[in-house]
Amino acid sequence: MDSQGQTTSLQRLQNVEKRIIKVLELAGGVMDELASSTGPRKDVVQNHCLEFMQLIKDIQVALRDEIKSACEYRPFEKCDYGSRIANEICHKKLEFVLSQLDGMKQTVDEYHAAI
Repeated sequence: MDSQGQTTSLQRLQNVEKRIIKVLELAGGVMDELASSTGPRKDVVQNHCLEFMQLIKDIQVALRDEIKSACEYRPFEKCDYGSRIANEICHKKLEFVLSQLDGMKQTVDEYHAAI
């Protein structure tokens, strides 16, 4: 964590990974309990299941937040490159049109001079 107490996206995803590992351990614990020769202890299975469901919910929320955050990230949002290029293209087009109009004016002037 940095000095401001904020976590990076990578750190948050690492925390999600740790939760996923815990979920798998809980599932394994329930399977062990169900396979026990003395029979499953209801309280242990119930506690594991409750913790499992809470962790799944936390994982879903964390991943949804990360996806939302990634979708909101726009590194070139304040870049004016596109508008500058569009203006430059328009400028070149106007220069071309002006040169064509100058050529037409010269042709008209030469026509009038010849008459």
